[in-house]
Amino acid sequence: MTDPPPKLKHPSGWFAAGREVSRALPLLSDGAFKLYVYLCLNADRRTGRLSAEQSRLAQASGKSRRSVVTYLDELKRQGVCRIQPAVNQHQGGQVEICDAFWPYEKPKPPSKSETLNDYVEQIRRLLKVRGCVKIAFSPADERLAVSLFERKVPIERVGHAVLLGCARKCVALINHESGDSIASFSYFQNAIEEVLKLNVSPEYWRHLQMRVGRLEQQWALMKAGEAKSPTS
Repeated sequence: MTDPPPKLKHPSGWFAAGREVSRALPLLSDGAFKLYVYLCLNADRRTGRLSAEQSRLAQASGKSRRSVVTYLDELKRQGVCRIQPAVNQHQGGQVEICDAFWPYEKPKPPSKSETLNDYVEQIRRLLKVRGCVKIAFSPADERLAVSLFERKVPIERVGHAVLLGCARKCVALINHESGDSIASFSYFQNAIEEVLKLNVSPEYWRHLQMRVGRLEQQWALMKAGEAKSPTS
């Protein structure tokens, strides 16, 4: 009789540390390897990416910011990670663990047929179906879409951010904390960065999509009722 397979104490939130991690061990110094493990534990499982601010990495690893900069340079030099510098002082850079050191399958890059125009059009469609969004898509909105395309942010993640932003907006509208629909794609910019850091199940997004639909219906009924009520 064979023994039953080992059982995980915590089936969610764990990281598959296999041959990819073993490959990194002899390449890296102790500090760089510790930072690599932190990145692995916190990176998006689908993309191997993590929006990483040096101060946060320093705090998490118990090292100085100068040491973190040195370790990041080492990870880049050894081909373990790709580093995208911060766009500005308000937005952190991004680290992507290279395929050879990342045990999960990454989504295939967009096909050649998926052009910038395709990407922008998909964003337009995501926004068009939402009842709390009234966007004319200004040049600023176009620039943000181009930036996301150049960063290779999956359109699925943009869709998740739209759901998250709309859920919050609908709650504010229903509670009379806001009286206006979403009028700019930039409204979702913080939500997009937030979603890129999240690691939640597909069931969460399906549940959120249903919730947003219900919230939008509730807000539409409230608007209809207010329109019918006599003015004082």
